[in-house]
Amino acid sequence: MDRTRHRTWHELHRLWEAGEAAGLATVVSTFGSAPRPPGSTMLVTPDGQTVGSVSGGCVEGAVYDLARQAIRDGTAVLERYGVSDDAAAAVGLTCGGTIEVLVERVDRETFPELGVLVDRMRAGTAVALATILDGDQEGGGGDESEGGGGGRRLVCWAGGTAGGTGRRAPDARITGAARRLLARGRSGTVRPGDGPRVFVNCLVPPPRMLVYGAGEFGAALVRQGSLLGYRVTLCDARPVFTVPERFPEADEVVVDWPHRHLAGQVAAGRTDPRTVVVSLTHDPKFEIPLLRTALRLELAYVGALGSRRTVERRAAALRAAGLADEQLSRLNSPVGLDLGGTDPAETAVSIAAEIVLLRHGGRGARLSGTTGPIHAEGREPVRGVVGTAS
Repeated sequence: MDRTRHRTWHELHRLWEAGEAAGLATVVSTFGSAPRPPGSTMLVTPDGQTVGSVSGGCVEGAVYDLARQAIRDGTAVLERYGVSDDAAAAVGLTCGGTIEVLVERVDRETFPELGVLVDRMRAGTAVALATILDGDQEGGGGDESEGGGGGRRLVCWAGGTAGGTGRRAPDARITGAARRLLARGRSGTVRPGDGPRVFVNCLVPPPRMLVYGAGEFGAALVRQGSLLGYRVTLCDARPVFTVPERFPEADEVVVDWPHRHLAGQVAAGRTDPRTVVVSLTHDPKFEIPLLRTALRLELAYVGALGSRRTVERRAAALRAAGLADEQLSRLNSPVGLDLGGTDPAETAVSIAAEIVLLRHGGRGARLSGTTGPIHAEGREPVRGVVGTAS
């Protein structure tokens, strides 16, 4: 989940704790070239301020008005926006896609489980919020229904649940569907069994980027990683260079030997298949033990800076350290895409571009020279890169 979504939920919780009502708009489904994925949110505060986005600007004004109305009268609305026409007053998407947006009032009465949800998020727990979109459905399996329209919620995580839908579709069935989506880190709309349609918003902790090397290239990559929504750690064994003031965008600045730091993160359960590791150390005594450790792990991306000659020497050293060719094939080195740049900022963009390309299974071609949909749905990630920063 990106940092904007985190800010949206934490600001919503602040208002909720203060006993105030807010309007919350959530993208629950998309089709075609939609600008924002399911789970994207826009918060409208009681004084009319906004946090977040549901469309990147196309329909924000219309959604804003609905959110203000929801604050006033408590009416929940499920609105669909498709392709806009040429009329000046038309509201729609210029990108050719379609989005469905749930707009609702949030306060202590309408969302009593919000405190549990945000507590789970603050603890770094992946948590799912299941919200009923439809009214009661016939044939819901014989359970008693409490009546009313859509909008009842159930919060679930690996170790428990809070709240309940109050609908005919059993909570156990909805919980199972929500946990399956949560395991994939993907938000989406489901219809468990023959019950009502349910939107599952999967709120997962941001993926981690571990940057090893406290130089200008490291500082530039820290900035790029933060922009991409990663929780970024900068680590180097040299105290004189590894000071927080040099890396203000880093979430953590750590003085330690790189391989020892990575091993400690693994032992503490702080890495997962979404974690990115980049070595910018240029020094074999730091780099070889680090890469020997990283390439034996299930990580999203492992990269290392270096010239062609350095790459050859490094590969030989890693083979001598016991790594097999299959493990060496996971190393992205020379790191980054060939964008032609050479300075630290340009190199950081190159590295970030490679990470994004592999995460989404992109081609790296100029869009102006391609045809067909810009956003390829269902494209498989490359080289084991999994998870998102959304």
